Amino acid sequence: MLYVDGKWVEEGQAAVHPEDRGYNFGDGIYEVVRIYKGRMYQWDAHLTRLFRSAREIKLELPWSPESLADLAQELMAKNNITDQDDATLYLQISRGAAPRVHDIPSAITPVIMAFVRPKARPVDDLKKGWTASLVEDIRWLRCDIKTLNLLGAVLVKQYAKDKGAQDSILHRDGIITECSSSNLFAVKDGALYTHPADHLILHGITRQVVIDLAQANGIAVHEKPFDIAFLKQADELFLTSTTAEIMPLISVDGEAVGNGQPGSVTSRLQALFEQHIHDSVLV
Repeated sequence: MLYVDGKWVEEGQAAVHPEDRGYNFGDGIYEVVRIYKGRMYQWDAHLTRLFRSAREIKLELPWSPESLADLAQELMAKNNITDQDDATLYLQISRGAAPRVHDIPSAITPVIMAFVRPKARPVDDLKKGWTASLVEDIRWLRCDIKTLNLLGAVLVKQYAKDKGAQDSILHRDGIITECSSSNLFAVKDGALYTHPADHLILHGITRQVVIDLAQANGIAVHEKPFDIAFLKQADELFLTSTTAEIMPLISVDGEAVGNGQPGSVTSRLQALFEQHIHDSVLV
């Protein structure tokens, strides 16, 4: 069962207004929240980012954090998500429906849509890792806002798949930014390196958890730009996201990263993350 613009609807019954600005312009925002064993993980952080995204696109949200939390809980209940289930919650807010003009209408009501989907953790992939391909970052210059404008991300993901890789590593003028829908970390001499959380990347929720876990456990973290040459000399690479968690990258354009296996720092962070999940939602 889905929630669309104030109504509960069965799968296949949802309707999008032909002049909804989310549909016409990608004029809206969204979040994807991980659910572990029937409990939402990092909900407050996701909600904080949702409201920030809204402010950045001049979208005033009529819902309180409490009402959105109630909606999330009701969605899980209506879709029979129990304390045995892993899932994801998708929450989308468009600016609303109005006659199609490029400027923002003065009187318009945001439209909210949300659904829950069962989703298992990528346990096997976390052990063996993914392959990646270097791709030019063709996205817009406000990647820090989690908007519905995802065509750039779709294309760079497909470019990587066309090369036989599972994901892309993006670069702007030779400077590494992130991946198609996730943040990137390089490991060199036991320390982490990742692009600073400016307008060129999304400040990922899992990214911040990893940074906090690393710093709390004696692993140095450098939030600074690095180039392709540094990437190719890295001892380990991994990406982070809500659904991929901490995913090792074992090759780039067919060249092995390190020994071509998930590295020791990555594996240690995976173990710390596993414990963090348990401590956060499963106790």
